[in-house]
Amino acid sequence: MRLELHRAIVKDIRWGSPTRLEDHVLYVDKDGVIAALSDDDRIDSWEVDLTRPGESARIIPVKDVIEPRVKLDGGEGFFPGVLAPNEIVGNGKTLVLSGAAVISVGPIMAFQEGFIDMSGPGADHTPFSKTHNLVINAQPLEGLEKHQYEEALRVAGLKASLYLAESCKGAHVDEVQVFDKGTVSEEAIKYPNLPKVVHLCMCITQGLLHDTYLYGVDMKNILPTLVHPNEILDGAMVSGNCVSACDKNTTWHHVNDPVVQELYSLHGKEINFLGMIPTLESTVLAGKERTSSFNAKLAHELGANGVIITEEGYGNPDTDICMNVKKCEALGIKTVVIADEASGTDGSGQGLADATPELTAFVSAGNVNEMVEVPPMERVIGYPESIAHVSGGAEDSLRPDGSMYVELQSIIGSTCEIGTNRTGSKWV
Repeated sequence: MRLELHRAIVKDIRWGSPTRLEDHVLYVDKDGVIAALSDDDRIDSWEVDLTRPGESARIIPVKDVIEPRVKLDGGEGFFPGVLAPNEIVGNGKTLVLSGAAVISVGPIMAFQEGFIDMSGPGADHTPFSKTHNLVINAQPLEGLEKHQYEEALRVAGLKASLYLAESCKGAHVDEVQVFDKGTVSEEAIKYPNLPKVVHLCMCITQGLLHDTYLYGVDMKNILPTLVHPNEILDGAMVSGNCVSACDKNTTWHHVNDPVVQELYSLHGKEINFLGMIPTLESTVLAGKERTSSFNAKLAHELGANGVIITEEGYGNPDTDICMNVKKCEALGIKTVVIADEASGTDGSGQGLADATPELTAFVSAGNVNEMVEVPPMERVIGYPESIAHVSGGAEDSLRPDGSMYVELQSIIGSTCEIGTNRTGSKWV
């Protein structure tokens, strides 16, 4: 597969008609965005707004973040199985509006959502304080069932991102990234002496609005499978979960997966990058046992010498980590885990909810319970009172002056377990 990401860099975002990218400024036609979303009769009204890096603005509660992308050739639309034909992606040319993002807002399942600050100390913990954002807020019809509301808002975010990218197809491209890799058998012939490494990407698949979609299919209904890394970078995976904000892998995270990109950079030099195994995090013991057995079996059948395991969420998925490590190591496959920790506000507690002696290589993405004080913002988009129900927030988190005292886990992407965060750990 050969994928070309044609990156057009966005340095500012403003209202303007028509929607276009001109001199690195993304002009957005407000009426055009709303028109692109208005075919969903489950939503009563739409509100749209813009935020820029450094502004005194807070977005709360956030559902998803999406990078605007569209196929330039070899396909149509984007996000196969959702807004594009359900065909294998990862080939051809894709336009990327780098530096822009669509952020969807709505109190669907409040305790599993979070916020983004565009300035101040909270901004240091999320990549989306550095992006130029179109924010969409959906007001559902009265009495709309929460799963229907979630689906409507999830798809709306994808639609808005596609609308922006399609409107900018003629934009100047600043950079072209090429990702070119053959099949597992072809690469094994080319690099017979390099260690084989696979990325085991654990995804929230627990139902009750904790879901991830692969080619439009709810992943809790599938068995672990192998995908070419180009497929992930080209929109095959979509976030549909309301997991704790800190370690939620948004759709933006998936198409920019740093583990995939880092392993790609080493492919053919230090390692043979086999690809990704997107895998489940079940809520029941039997599901965890079955999935971890399939993960280890698949990695072994591929001839993997090493597995990079990344988690999404924390708590009961920590048992999935331990099972994946234990079963891979038993087959002679070396493992490295990237995950965050829930070790209490002072950091003295046990980081993971489970343990196994085989887990000896662990990269920490930070402590989700660390306390952060964020100042009031001049502008709040959404529902500031929802911090009372957000994981990491409490009834007294929102102060009368608009400042908040919260755990790190209430900030979107603050302890991202595929490594886009700025928080980690150090030896002392």
